[in-house]
Amino acid sequence: MNHFTTHRPLLMSTQWMVTTDHPLATQAGAGVLEVGGNAVDAAVAANLVMTTVRPHMCGLGGDLFMLIYTASNDKLEVLNASGRAPSSATREAYRRQGYREVPETGIHAVTVPGAIAGWQAALERYGSLGLDTLLARALPYARDGFPVYAELVQFIRERREHLLADAAARETFLPGGRIPRVGQRLVQPRLAESYVALMEDGPDAFHRGRLGEALLTFSAGRGGFLTAADLDAHTVNWQRPITTDYRGFTITTAPPNSQGIALLMQANMLAHCDPAAMAVDSAELVHLMVEAKKLAFADRDAFVCDPDFHPVPVANMLRPEVASEKIARIDPERAAAIDPPRDVIRGGEDTVYLTVVDAAGNAVVLIQSLFEAFGACVMVPATGMLLHNRARGFTLQADHPNVLAPGKRPYHTLHPAMILRGGRPAILLGSPGADGQTQTNIQLAIDLIDFGADAQQANEAPRWRSNPDGSLMIENRFPQKTIEGLVTRGHDVRVLEAYATIMGSSQVIAIDHDNGVLQAGADPRRQAYAIGR
Repeated sequence: MNHFTTHRPLLMSTQWMVTTDHPLATQAGAGVLEVGGNAVDAAVAANLVMTTVRPHMCGLGGDLFMLIYTASNDKLEVLNASGRAPSSATREAYRRQGYREVPETGIHAVTVPGAIAGWQAALERYGSLGLDTLLARALPYARDGFPVYAELVQFIRERREHLLADAAARETFLPGGRIPRVGQRLVQPRLAESYVALMEDGPDAFHRGRLGEALLTFSAGRGGFLTAADLDAHTVNWQRPITTDYRGFTITTAPPNSQGIALLMQANMLAHCDPAAMAVDSAELVHLMVEAKKLAFADRDAFVCDPDFHPVPVANMLRPEVASEKIARIDPERAAAIDPPRDVIRGGEDTVYLTVVDAAGNAVVLIQSLFEAFGACVMVPATGMLLHNRARGFTLQADHPNVLAPGKRPYHTLHPAMILRGGRPAILLGSPGADGQTQTNIQLAIDLIDFGADAQQANEAPRWRSNPDGSLMIENRFPQKTIEGLVTRGHDVRVLEAYATIMGSSQVIAIDHDNGVLQAGADPRRQAYAIGR
């Protein structure tokens, strides 16, 4: 099999391009661009639609990160809209509740949701349309419903017991106690009312108004830590991206508390090698990339946290000498054992990703999530708002940089990525997938840069994923010789089906500035689709 065989065609356009994790969201973003909105407007509109049609993955009660490039001043910024721990959420308070680690579900898995403030901040700084106008794109899908699809059914089935335990979630996603069937219309009237509240009052409806009041009442009833002061104090951060050079390109991403630095560390190590000298689907190349990932993740797990609370040695982690020393430690014939991190961040496969380029050359990468499927699996009854479980990004180990503390942002798997050439965006790429995000992104980058794949070929190429327990998942579209070569090298190989959903839902927009052409690729592993003009 050709490694770059595709089932979908490469999509090309000359004016604008948008690609998202759901066709209705892609359509919303395209609609905004058609009426003169810019890339930020389109990205927010698409994300708002996904809060309705991908309710298990993202929502008003989640966090987000964005990379925003503005062509008029050639500026690239990171918007970090991740929320903070409540002011009374101490390690000792969790210990008194009997927790040895942050729970997977329930109100104690919740930090302040940051997405609403993030959308507003992006629009105030770079948008041309208001949040009320863009919410109107999502409102009908909540009020009137949308057709349930197979993936949503699967996740409702997987989280059924958790959803049944929460009255509002049960009523919404398991009406009559039954799992909805594919094609059944899912209606979310209370979520629609929350959209109207935001359209009328803006983000104050959440941070200082009726939606926030409903959240605080719900939290207090469940013994949670959230207070009015926590919601009022929430702020977004505008940051400079962290970067590294790779074969004439500049890879950019969000700084810690995001895990994006692990992508740059993997690129730095591979820059000392020549992937193109190896077969693209060979055991030799997969082994090299997996071993580089292990070394990058060891540092990620040791250091990445909220730098406002503990210094993260970003500059040292990205030094070329450090990459050279690490790549020299890789045995080309033997997989290294993984030293278990002191505390593993578990879960978090459930995220949405999208990217947009508009006719003026502005470019946006946005990634948003509830962390795990249906987040904390609790819904604020009066609002239809599911809450994320991002507090799972903390440890309760007292001596760890990422230990829970009041007002602290958790370690975040979310990381947007954009690759520049000559200072301008050349490749916009990303994927859901928690630990898999940087792994998917480095595979995309290598395919696109080193092997000359187009945007669709890179998205559909067979994929691997290395896990914290030392296992290596690999799709069965890799040659049997490759799988056997990895086993021989000592990898604990677990062969998955073709186009396995755990391998993410990647999307790419590649920009050919010389010809004025945009190319887009969208991952068939989930429901990603692109539209261009």
